[in-house]
Amino acid sequence: MKVFKYFFSIAFLLVLAAGCKKEVNDDLSFLETDAAPDKLSAFFDITQDNTGLVTITPNGEGISFYEIYYGDATTTPAKVQPGKATQHVYAEGVYNVKIVGHSITGKITETTKQLTVSFRAPENLDFTITVDPNNNYKVSVTAKAVYETFFRIYWGDVPNEVPVSFLEGDVVTHNYAAVGTYNIRVVALSGGAATTQLIKPVTIVDPVLLPITFESPTVNYDFVNFGGGVVTKINNPQSNGINTSARVGRMVKNAPEVWGGSVITLGTPIDFTLNRVFRMKVFSPRVGAKVLLKVENLTNGGISFEKETATTVANAWEDLIFDYSAVNTTNSYQKVVLIFDLGTAGDGSANFTFLFDDIRLTNQLPTSLLTLPVTFDNTLVNYAVTDFGGNVTLNDVDPGNAANKVKKTTKTSGAQTWAGTTIGAGFTSKIPFTATTTQMSVRVYSPAAGIRVRLKVEDRTNNTRSVETEAMTQAANTWETLVFDFANQSAGTAAMNLTYNYDMASIFFDFNNAGTGSVFYWDDVSFLPVNVTPNYLALPLDFQSTTIAYNFVNFDGGNATVINNPFAGGINTSTKVGRMIKSAGQVWGGSLIGLVNPINFSVKKTFKMKVYSPRIGAKVLLKVEGPNGAAFEKEVLTTTANAWEELTFDYSAINTGLSYQSVVLIFDLGTMGDGSANFTFYFDDITLN
Repeated sequence: MKVFKYFFSIAFLLVLAAGCKKEVNDDLSFLETDAAPDKLSAFFDITQDNTGLVTITPNGEGISFYEIYYGDATTTPAKVQPGKATQHVYAEGVYNVKIVGHSITGKITETTKQLTVSFRAPENLDFTITVDPNNNYKVSVTAKAVYETFFRIYWGDVPNEVPVSFLEGDVVTHNYAAVGTYNIRVVALSGGAATTQLIKPVTIVDPVLLPITFESPTVNYDFVNFGGGVVTKINNPQSNGINTSARVGRMVKNAPEVWGGSVITLGTPIDFTLNRVFRMKVFSPRVGAKVLLKVENLTNGGISFEKETATTVANAWEDLIFDYSAVNTTNSYQKVVLIFDLGTAGDGSANFTFLFDDIRLTNQLPTSLLTLPVTFDNTLVNYAVTDFGGNVTLNDVDPGNAANKVKKTTKTSGAQTWAGTTIGAGFTSKIPFTATTTQMSVRVYSPAAGIRVRLKVEDRTNNTRSVETEAMTQAANTWETLVFDFANQSAGTAAMNLTYNYDMASIFFDFNNAGTGSVFYWDDVSFLPVNVTPNYLALPLDFQSTTIAYNFVNFDGGNATVINNPFAGGINTSTKVGRMIKSAGQVWGGSLIGLVNPINFSVKKTFKMKVYSPRIGAKVLLKVEGPNGAAFEKEVLTTTANAWEELTFDYSAINTGLSYQSVVLIFDLGTMGDGSANFTFYFDDITLN
C-alpha cells in the first residue's frame, strides 16, 4: 500500500511540473496488493449558533472515497472524497455517525463515531494530563464532558496560541520546549454559543538521572546536605586531564560530624539489571582520601548498598571505580549518597574540598580507556558498553571463528526504535576526522540484508555535539564491513562540525524499527584514514557493485534496470550501466532510486551523468526528493545521438536547508514513450561535483 501511495505522490508532483492533465495509468498490476482502508476516523466541527450545522471531516489511509451515514432519519449516505468534508444539520440529540472507507479496488472498512448535538453549554468538563514516562517534556490529554460535541485545547506555552481540536475519546499530545509550569486550558463546545472551559497546571521537570554530569542547564542538581557536608555545582576550576567538562560538583566537608556528606534523589530507580559498576571522576587534595558511594531506597534508608575506595593521586582528576556486583537487585534504590573521608570530621579547608563529576553506571571493571580501532581482543582492556532502549549486549565469539572475540547485541522484542549501545565511556583521544577523512567502519554479522545500522559519534562531555549517519547491510549471516560517512549525516540530525571533540561512539541496529529479538554480532570499530566508497546505495552511482541491490522504483511507464554496457567505448568503458525504457503510461514516466543517507549539498552542487541517447535533443530531467515535499530538479538536452556524453545539471540554487534522499530520472518529460529503441536510454556514473 505504501508503494501505491508513493507512486501517486510522485505522479502528482510531476503533473504540476509538466502542466499536464493526469491520465489513467494503463498498468494496474500494482492493485493486486491493495490493502483495505485503515485508521478510519472522523472529526466533527459544530457551529456555535444553535443551527445544529455539523461539518464532518473523515480521514484514514488507503482511501479512494468515503461514505458518511449521518445517523439520523437521512438514509442516503454522503459521498466524500479524501481531504474533503460534508455538512449536515442535526436536531439536538446523540447520533451514531458511520464512516465507510472504500479503497480503489473496492475493499471496505467502516467505523462508527458518536456525535452529540446540544445547544446548551457543556457540563461536567474534566480532562486528564499524563506525562510520558520516557519523555518528561511530552504530555497527553484526554477530556470528557456532557453535551459537548468537541474540545479545543490550549497548551499554554506560546503567545497567540492556535488551539488543537479533538473529540471525546481522542488522545492529544504536545512536546514542551522547556521546563516550567504551564496552564493547560480545555474548552468544551456544543452547538450553542455558550462554552465551558477548565484550566489545570502541568509542571515539566527534567529529572536527575544517571549519568550525573552537571552539564544540563535544565536539570536541578538538588543535593541535600547533612552533618557538615556541602555540595554545590560550580564551573570546573580544574579543566584538564581526563575531565575538561564545563561544570562539576564540589564537596566541602565542614564540622561537626565525621559522616558529613550529601545525598541526591534520582527521577527513577537505578537499573542494576545489567550494569553494576559505578564510576566517578574525583579531584582530591591528597592521596588516600576515602570516598564512599552509597545507594538508598527512596523511602527506607535501611535498604541500601555502599562501596568505599581511596584516591590514588593528588591535585589531578582520576576515575574511581565502585564495584556493585553484589548489590541486591530485588531492592529498589533511588538515592545516591556521597561521603568523603568517612570517620574524620572536616574543617572546611582546602584539605577537605573535593571535586567530583560524571557519576555513571557501567557493566565492567575497565582497566584501560578505549582507543580506535576497538577489536575486543585485548585482554588488558575490559570493553565496557552501555545499552539503552532495550538492547542487551554481551561478550561473545565470532559465529565462524571461536578464537575471535566480538560483541553480541540482541535488540529485544519490544525494544525502542532508537535502542542502541554506547561503546565504552569514551576514547582516549578525539577521532581524527578532517575535511577529507570523514568515515568510520564496523564489521557486522547481521541476520538479514537491508537492515539499517546507525553510528553516532559525540563529545562525551557535551552530548549536544554529535553527528549521526547510517549504513545498510547487504548480506545475511556473514561478516561484512559497513562504512559510515559522517559527511552525509542522517536526516534530522546535526551536520559534522570538525571543531568538535568527537570521542565517543554508539551503534544502533535496525534503527527506527522496534525490537523483534534480532541478534547482531559486531567487531572492529575503526576510523578510516582514507575515504572509501560506501558499500550501500550512495553517490556516486556507477552500478558496478556486485552486492548492492540497485532497487529502482519505476512509475507510469518508466522502467530502469542495471544491465551489461552494450556500448562500452568512448568516455564510458564500464561493464555495467543503467537502462531506461520509456513505455506508454504517462508522459512523466520515469524511475526513482532511494539512497541510504541524505545527499550532502553543503559544498558540491553540480550533478553529472553519462547518457547514451538514440537522438539529439532528448530531454533529461534529474530531480532529487526528500521528506515533507522537499524537491529540486534540473533538465538538460542531449547533444549527440548513439554515443556517450556527459550531461551537467546545475544545482547551485538548491535549498541546502532541506534534506534530499532520492534521485528521480525522467527522459522526454511531456512526451509519451512507446517502449521502442527511440525511447531507450542508457545512463551511468551519476556524480556530485
